[in-house]
Amino acid sequence: MATVRALAIPAAGATVEPATVERRDPRPDDVVIDIRYAGICHSDIHQANEDWGPAIFPMVPGHEITGVVAAVGEAVTRFAVGDRVGVGCFVDSCGTCEACVAGLEQYCAAHPVATYNGRDHDGAPTYGGYSERIVVRESFVLRIPDALALDAAAPLLCAGITSYSPLRHWKIGPGSRVAIVGLGGLGHMGVQLAHALGADVTVLSQTLSKEKDGLRLGADRYRATSDEATFDELRGGLDFILNTVSASLDLDAYLSLLRLDGTMCNVGGPGDPQRHLAYSLIQTRRNLAGSNVGGIRETQEMLDFCAEHGITAEIELIGAADVNTAYERVLASDVRYRFVIDIATLA
Repeated sequence: MATVRALAIPAAGATVEPATVERRDPRPDDVVIDIRYAGICHSDIHQANEDWGPAIFPMVPGHEITGVVAAVGEAVTRFAVGDRVGVGCFVDSCGTCEACVAGLEQYCAAHPVATYNGRDHDGAPTYGGYSERIVVRESFVLRIPDALALDAAAPLLCAGITSYSPLRHWKIGPGSRVAIVGLGGLGHMGVQLAHALGADVTVLSQTLSKEKDGLRLGADRYRATSDEATFDELRGGLDFILNTVSASLDLDAYLSLLRLDGTMCNVGGPGDPQRHLAYSLIQTRRNLAGSNVGGIRETQEMLDFCAEHGITAEIELIGAADVNTAYERVLASDVRYRFVIDIATLA
């Protein structure tokens, strides 16, 4: 076991503080990664506050991880010391269920092993990327293309793949009319990716305060949902809606924007139940769906796609001492568009 410096949350609702955690000795198929950067995801805050249920403490958050390979186990063949790599939302799965065999480890029937706030197959708690080092099975390590800066690439491991996976699953491409709900950490990735896939992209946001950003990132139009005329203008005209916000919405109003066989896919996770009228789906055979990150194969595909198209997250790089303030700013929607921790600043 190796002791490494980290940032941990000691109990539900507590602030982030310096700590140390133990990392396992590398197994034959393990990759040891010196972490350079870790993105802050809104889900870090949800889990730290137990918004989604009981959590494991002390908690070291972080599932948007980039770094450099420091060592490899004797059975590792795909990575070598010095390689640029990343780790996303999970670090293992059963490997044998239908989903895992299909490369959809995020839907593992036995539940994937979460990068943090989870338990490894041996029962040991998992600790995430707010730390100096992590040890991960080779099969769950991603290669970061040279064209992507390690800091701006970190949020791709969650925000990027969470947006990319549903766009690919619903075959978004040239001729698709797509709306992205919310222009935050997820939404600003969704706009870039949908645009690069060739779709006609509309951003739906409460106000027009980020309109210039949305258009710069690739949106064809930007509409305020606080304006009732928006729903009249777009009614029945969209093929696909990617809902990235973690707040309850008037689902009937948004479903009314879909064409025949259109789909609204939720990737945000509101804490409160949401309601809709069955007729909103029945009327034109609409679909209300959800999507959960992506498998390892698809995540690598997304990273390569981003490198090819020059897509990264827009970030604000912060030091370890600034994480609690960053959490407050995330809750206030005061970031454009993702905080990334420079792990070199860990005391």
